[in-house]
Amino acid sequence: MADYTLKEKDSFTVLGLGTELKSDYTDYAGINKEKSDFWQAVSQDGRLDTLKTKAINDYVFAVNEAVNNKMMHYAGVMTEASASEGDRIIQFPKGEYLVVKGEGKTADELHNTLAGIAFGQVLSEATNFAYVGGPNATVEMGQRNGLVFGEMWIPVVRK
Repeated sequence: MADYTLKEKDSFTVLGLGTELKSDYTDYAGINKEKSDFWQAVSQDGRLDTLKTKAINDYVFAVNEAVNNKMMHYAGVMTEASASEGDRIIQFPKGEYLVVKGEGKTADELHNTLAGIAFGQVLSEATNFAYVGGPNATVEMGQRNGLVFGEMWIPVVRK
């Protein structure tokens, strides 16, 4: 099984810019392309840089959340600021989180690798805890040795 830890986290808030993912939830290539296109757009048009000015740390969050039966994806930052037009406040609950660490050549590669490990290996093989929904996030924490490193945070409950 992949390397992971379970960590208790206090509740925290992420301020996000979102997009609805239109691909079927089983169409991983389609979902990944939509996410990649979204990140490219918010990076190029300056919205991500503007969002980063509201952050309380240097972490950049890629958040997945089901909202009103829609698959939503957000670029976000941890904040104490309130939402402005077009932003969404995403509340992560206090509790236990599955934490998977990793790195990639790009942010996209990091996101895809961590999601694959977390959902494809750890959660599918776990017998003492489970993901029961709610927002989950890949957290870009920085760069070292030419690679982007970070963690995937998924709220879980004990079985």
